[in-house]
Amino acid sequence: MRTDMHINGKWTGGSGSTFATRNPATGEVIAELPEATPADVEAAVEAAAAAFEAPEWAGMLPAQRAKVLLRGADLLEQRADEFARLETTDQGQPLAISAGFSVPNAVEHLRYYAGWATKITGTTAPLSVPDVDHRTRREPLGVCGLITPWNFPLMILVWKLAPALAAGNTAVIKPAEQTPLTTLLLAEVLDEAGVPPGVVNVVTGGPEAGQALVRHPKVAKISFTGSTAVGREIAAEAGRALKKVSLELGGKAPSIIAADADIDAVVEGNLMSGLLNSGQVCAAATRFYVDSSRADEFAEKMAGAAGSMKLGPGLDESTQLGPVASLEQLEQIDRYVDIGRSEGAHLLTGGGRADGELANGYFYRPTVFGGVAQDMRIAREEIFGPVLSVLPYDDPEELAPRANDTEYGLAAYVWSRDIGTANRLAHQVKAGTVWINMPPLLDAGAPWGGMKASGAGREMGWEAVEAFTEVKSIWTSLS
Repeated sequence: MRTDMHINGKWTGGSGSTFATRNPATGEVIAELPEATPADVEAAVEAAAAAFEAPEWAGMLPAQRAKVLLRGADLLEQRADEFARLETTDQGQPLAISAGFSVPNAVEHLRYYAGWATKITGTTAPLSVPDVDHRTRREPLGVCGLITPWNFPLMILVWKLAPALAAGNTAVIKPAEQTPLTTLLLAEVLDEAGVPPGVVNVVTGGPEAGQALVRHPKVAKISFTGSTAVGREIAAEAGRALKKVSLELGGKAPSIIAADADIDAVVEGNLMSGLLNSGQVCAAATRFYVDSSRADEFAEKMAGAAGSMKLGPGLDESTQLGPVASLEQLEQIDRYVDIGRSEGAHLLTGGGRADGELANGYFYRPTVFGGVAQDMRIAREEIFGPVLSVLPYDDPEELAPRANDTEYGLAAYVWSRDIGTANRLAHQVKAGTVWINMPPLLDAGAPWGGMKASGAGREMGWEAVEAFTEVKSIWTSLS
């Protein structure tokens, strides 16, 4: 297990203090890691800036970059069990998620963007100027600061890193201080895959390290996934420096359930979308709009299904719901549940921290509220935990306005047997992604990102290549 920072191809303990990363299933310390100082961030950025210009990387042919990424994917896949168990230990997600979703998705993204490395093309355009030839080329930006969250540390890192490297950029990564371990292990794998020194650097630590990275004048772009509040601060800093920025921020996804929907299928699909990774998913369905004639039935079935899920350590293969990632997050979830009670929502199941043999870990019982009103805080603010709200409606015409009555716009779900109704609602809802009659799925080829306060820019697909390149126009006289 790597615990040092990775700067310019070397492992270093840094020059500052240390911090602990804990196993959320037990609360015990897994390891102590270095808290990056401004000098450490400076060294990492300088290494990345030098590597960007060095012939080992700048002169590497696109086909060679593709081979490096493919080799990285192969090595990650070969060590998939090691990565999955480390992710589960550090973050808490059940092995069914880490081994079945997070690691395979990271492998997929490395292979997908390896394919793009040889296909990042420009265009030619007919101009209304005589005797000139005009073409464009896409060029890498330079040093990219990648700041990643604690809910899917490895997977979301690769969403950023794979297209950045495919386009020829270099990177300084600052993982969330709660979950840094698989990021460091990935740096080791990429070294073995043939990524030159300085191309991928990792600094560990808290907000101060992230701030130093955002403010560094040699960082050309920041890609951040995390809270909307922090995203706004990063956007402000980047705006003052005229620095490129991509933000994937919070969400409060509505799930719109039409009167004709198959309730049993809807409960199953929404249980997955609402409680995946203990609700620590920015696209989690957390507010369910259900026809008032069926709202009680839906709420009771959802509460029964949620309440029967098995909580436990993620390394136990029978676990369905693991701990939340930190004590801080556990306490925030509990505060929101208290708010829901005080606002008059009907608590149907859950509503407290797990006890008994799970008491030392950060386990929260899956919680379902019925009778939730639109103006309640639990229906408007991102909780980021296993807390679900059922909101009855009477008039289908109010669905889209109510779903859009939020500052967020990351994802939404629509459930209806009438495909016309479903698609009309999908068009009306202001969200970056809408799933119709299905739980949330992701693919490297499908753009991902939010509207409104859920972010700016897109990850995945060709859009991620655009996000890590800029266009240059070249004019040539033909006379």
